[in-house]
Amino acid sequence: MTGKRKYDDGCAVAHGLDLIGERWALLVVRELLLGPKRFTDLRAGLSGASSDVLTQRLRELTRSGITRRRKLAPPAGSWVYELTDWGMELEPIVTQLGRWSSRSPALQTDAKIGADSLVLSFRALFDPRAAGDLTATVALRLHEQEFGVRIADGVLDVSRGPVERPHVVISTDPDTLSELLHDGRQLSEALRAGDAHVEGSSQVAEHFLTLFPLPVPAPLPADA
Repeated sequence: MTGKRKYDDGCAVAHGLDLIGERWALLVVRELLLGPKRFTDLRAGLSGASSDVLTQRLRELTRSGITRRRKLAPPAGSWVYELTDWGMELEPIVTQLGRWSSRSPALQTDAKIGADSLVLSFRALFDPRAAGDLTATVALRLHEQEFGVRIADGVLDVSRGPVERPHVVISTDPDTLSELLHDGRQLSEALRAGDAHVEGSSQVAEHFLTLFPLPVPAPLPADA
């Protein structure tokens, strides 16, 4: 990592920032938490990062033992990046960071959000009390990407890819789903406008959309 700025501090927190504190590094981790991705898929999820910067971050993360590159078996044969077992241990850190920052008074809830980022936010915002005794599998089709969300006994699990025998399939785009979750947009209106489509139990879909409330924003100091 010659030339990379370092804290040169014996504190483990400082060392952690040496590993993942560079711009885009932790967002690369975020993009890989739901499974491997090709470089082109990472670029799509991190559109603000140039190819050169993304390549550099991946090189640094791989040298640090956080990510690795491997070739998928035939017939795919593509090269993908994925988190190592140690890298996957960042999942609760990313989730808690998302939970903490969702209380920011400056959070832009109307800003564009990627599919992986939105789905991962479910882990941070899930309210098991609101779920109650709901047991359901929800398939999300966000443009060309598919995700599965399973809820049972107040526990949530999310994954990338298709799921078998979902109770409901919600097809939409990340921005519309974010509006339904956090901006008060009604599912019935989105259906009428053609911005969303539901197959299966509309009751499960409506309940699902209430399970991820944003927390109350942190108060600003009186003299801010």
